[in-house]
Amino acid sequence: MADPHAFEELRGLLFSISYRILGSVSEAEDAVQETWLRYEAADVEPESLRSWLATVVTRISIDVLRSARARREAYVGPWFPEPLLTDELAEEPAVLEGDPARAAELADSVSMAALLLLERLSPLERAVFVMHEVFGFSYADVATAVGRSEAACRQLGTRARRHMAEGRTRFEADRRKREELADRFFAALAGGEVDALRSLLAADVHAVNDSGGVAGGTGGTFGALQAARILVATIPTLLAAGASLQRREVNGQPGAVILDPEDRVLGTWSLEILDGQVVGIRSVTSPEKLAHLGPVGDLDAMRRRWQEARRAAARSDDD
Repeated sequence: MADPHAFEELRGLLFSISYRILGSVSEAEDAVQETWLRYEAADVEPESLRSWLATVVTRISIDVLRSARARREAYVGPWFPEPLLTDELAEEPAVLEGDPARAAELADSVSMAALLLLERLSPLERAVFVMHEVFGFSYADVATAVGRSEAACRQLGTRARRHMAEGRTRFEADRRKREELADRFFAALAGGEVDALRSLLAADVHAVNDSGGVAGGTGGTFGALQAARILVATIPTLLAAGASLQRREVNGQPGAVILDPEDRVLGTWSLEILDGQVVGIRSVTSPEKLAHLGPVGDLDAMRRRWQEARRAAARSDDD
């Protein structure tokens, strides 16, 4: 008989596994719900509920990922995972308790950069890497989950580790330093301070936006001064129209959520910080990728609102 309490204790772990495999909050939540339904319908009590549920959610996630890859290949503009507010993410407590180094590893594994590296792996490599390398399941458990031999899973794991290591992005390890620099960054951004922003940005800062071809541009790699000018031309105009920046941890990195005057979500930002500089800025403004965060606002309407206010002010000055 299914034990709802035991399942709820493992829900955070199951979501974390599925999200890292899928890069989608909504799909991961659906996978966890499907896992519960299968557990509820099972007529045999598993010897290890943790391993059994992890196996089920991994199999479901692999199937979903295979069907989603074609859609992602046809996606308009840069593709990022759905942003996850990790300051409210409930990872499995036993994994994190009293182990700050392990907590840091988990935070890095859910970063946008790491999830984009995982996108380069095959579904099986991705599942093996997440189960074994991130969450420490034995190769026996992994083999059961992906339907391959232990030897085959070890080979898949070796290839996955190599690919991940080759493209791995380093981040500032000191959480306090990351947060302090992020506070300065968002304060300078909100104030429209080009010089202050420029001093915080790496010479070849990578600022990319996932708009889904709907709201906002795509960005790219810029010099610090050009990036600072682009940023100041973007966010302060939204703030002048009544938007607000709410500091949050996004995918394990310092970030923010942009809200319109009715507290509807316009976008998210996450910062990649290394050696005292912002080396990467990843923003998401695609409405369909923000729906899990709450009601979604209209970014283009906010910009038009600001432009109309400026024209009205100019007419008033002329009069």
